[in-house]
Amino acid sequence: MSNKPLSWSEPGFTGLIGVARRDITPPAGVYARNWGAAAHDIAEGVHRPLLCTVLTIGSEGNQSPLVLAAIDATWFRGPEGALLIREHVCRELGVPSSALMISLSHTHSGPSLSPAELNKPGGSLIKPYVEGVASAIVEAARAALESECRAELRFATGRCGLAADRDLQDPAAPRLVCGFNPRARSDDTCLVGRVSRSSDGVTLATIVNYACHPTTLGAGNRLLSPDFVGAMRETVEAHAGGAPCLYLQGASGELAPRLQYTADTAIADAHGRELGHAAVAALEGMLAPGTALNMEGVVESGAPLAIWGVHNIEKGSILQSIELPVDLPLKPSLRSEPQILDEMARCEDRAAKERLHRELLVARTVGAGSETSRRPVWIWRIGEILLVGHSDEAYSQLQQQLRSAFPDFGVVVMNVVNGWGGYICPAARYEQRVYQAQQSPYASGCLELFIDRVGWTITELLAVQAVPESARALQGSVDR
Repeated sequence: MSNKPLSWSEPGFTGLIGVARRDITPPAGVYARNWGAAAHDIAEGVHRPLLCTVLTIGSEGNQSPLVLAAIDATWFRGPEGALLIREHVCRELGVPSSALMISLSHTHSGPSLSPAELNKPGGSLIKPYVEGVASAIVEAARAALESECRAELRFATGRCGLAADRDLQDPAAPRLVCGFNPRARSDDTCLVGRVSRSSDGVTLATIVNYACHPTTLGAGNRLLSPDFVGAMRETVEAHAGGAPCLYLQGASGELAPRLQYTADTAIADAHGRELGHAAVAALEGMLAPGTALNMEGVVESGAPLAIWGVHNIEKGSILQSIELPVDLPLKPSLRSEPQILDEMARCEDRAAKERLHRELLVARTVGAGSETSRRPVWIWRIGEILLVGHSDEAYSQLQQQLRSAFPDFGVVVMNVVNGWGGYICPAARYEQRVYQAQQSPYASGCLELFIDRVGWTITELLAVQAVPESARALQGSVDR
């Protein structure tokens, strides 16, 4: 039996942290068609503003800071927009590519970020808008660095029932459709971060990491909107004294609200308040900054009572960042650009033509014609916190397996970071021909391979001498 005292606190980090925000709402006439079924191409107004919030994280040495930008945007269709923004930000801030993560909220009511869509209605506004977003990230990052101070970041785990499984068996046909499946369980984990100034404990920023597609607003909505993310931020920030809240989209490949595809912005706001109140509950349950619980002894009563007390603690300041290339196998059936363009020229159906257009941009992104596509993953160790960001849309098994493998860390997993390509689905979904597997350019087995590669890299990053049993169990543990 060990005599080592028992201690517990939320996973955290202490270092130099800054935060700043910029408005990135585009003009109403910008191209903003994100649904094949949409009858319109351009946005006609604004529901809530689109925002860019940047958190900078550094140590007291000379190490380059980590720059985390949370922006209200849908996706980077095609590689050009992501490349333009990332190169500009890294160049202007002087940070390596491994130290920058641009996390898209994945709202489906945002403008295009693809210069490849310049010929679309409202497309003339896309390039200046993309350049404006790049400038806004730089401006916010510089302001965050100017305001940085010694602070603590820690994460707590909450729960929220907003996200539901959306792989539904069609009752009228032998296929899966994309909508609420009431018989399936979904990952309800809501990771909530709090940045507290070390000198006085004042909250400087909050972070909400939750896996749920912002698809409340569907094809009938003609307004630019952050979807549920806007009201969620408003709710959390009101509780946190106005401190900016960053939303980080989790591994939500199969997760979305039960009620979605509506044009009613009031429903999006209600969804946001649901998530916001769940985040506030997690914040309320956190220990005070700079503290931990220590077991102080046992008092014999009607039962032997374990007595825990609050003690001061300072979290570690380890910072590590890597950019990991993962080669994912492509489908042998993936079509080339000439093949897709030929069908597009002959297609007259509006929705079908939109699907072909997206297929074309995906083919350009992943390099159709090759056997594999090199997909980058960004892994940051921030004290006792792990941030894992990647460009594609993984199913929630990714975050569940990584959290299970590294239980002593706060594991924040993000889809749609620094780019976009396609879905990363479990092998079983390929056999069931679900939409996500059909859209994906990657071959069956991609999710299992991806989890294994990322898990082992984290193990190496943490310099674990004996690989934990939970980490060894990663390979093959995904539901097939």
